[in-house]
Amino acid sequence: MIDLDISNSLIGALLSFFFLLILFLPLEKVFPAKKNQKIFRPHWFLDLCFFLGQYLLWGVLLISVMAEFKAFLQGFVSVDILLTITDFPFYVQILLVLLMSDFLIYWGHRLQHANDFLWRFHKVHHSAEHLDWLAAHREHPLDTVYTVGLINLPAFMLGFPLEAIAGVIAFRGIWAIYIHSNVRLPIGPLRILIGAPELHHWHHDYDRRAGNYANISPIMDVIFGTYKCPDKEPEKFGISEKLPKSYFGQLIEPLLPNSIKGKIFD
Repeated sequence: MIDLDISNSLIGALLSFFFLLILFLPLEKVFPAKKNQKIFRPHWFLDLCFFLGQYLLWGVLLISVMAEFKAFLQGFVSVDILLTITDFPFYVQILLVLLMSDFLIYWGHRLQHANDFLWRFHKVHHSAEHLDWLAAHREHPLDTVYTVGLINLPAFMLGFPLEAIAGVIAFRGIWAIYIHSNVRLPIGPLRILIGAPELHHWHHDYDRRAGNYANISPIMDVIFGTYKCPDKEPEKFGISEKLPKSYFGQLIEPLLPNSIKGKIFD
């Protein structure tokens, strides 16, 4: 049974990898944000490790945590509110959930950049010095729990079953990969309403507080004054802090007290 589960996980990871490769590689070649960036750019293997870690190690843990989180939250919303919402058409319910989750993830994401404790995990994601579809997967698992929990908090509290929002979750996952991809596909004035790689690349600027914290739509950035999108790519991605270059090093470093990090990794 265990061998079968491992085989299924490996097959699922391989299928996902090739699906994303086929989907995003042509976009990156036809509409490149950075034209000279190679497929096997520096630290490509590190990001592959993060990809495999998400699919083979942390995916099951994340689902289990989300299920417990959902069960815990359902008692916090009154029955009257739930009945009112269930009277809305399904597309209105989904729109409501998207708006609420975008608001939460905006402030939650902004807090990740302002709060040193949250930043110590989130900086793993920002340590990528080259952005493409694979770099989107460079994320500490505890950071993933925080982000996915916030994004799905409204749906969980309003009693949506996981099956009902599976499509929305999948869309958000693809969207997150798209906005990290090495693609510049300008959409003109629509970029005020719809997120795009050109916006999120500036979020990954070397400046930790560069802005663009919103998810699907940049409306929250526009409202709260953190919208930023010059008509060029940032000159430099990454972070100013030192971070190990290995997969397990980047998993362990955020968990360690600052007093011993230098002794281990410098």
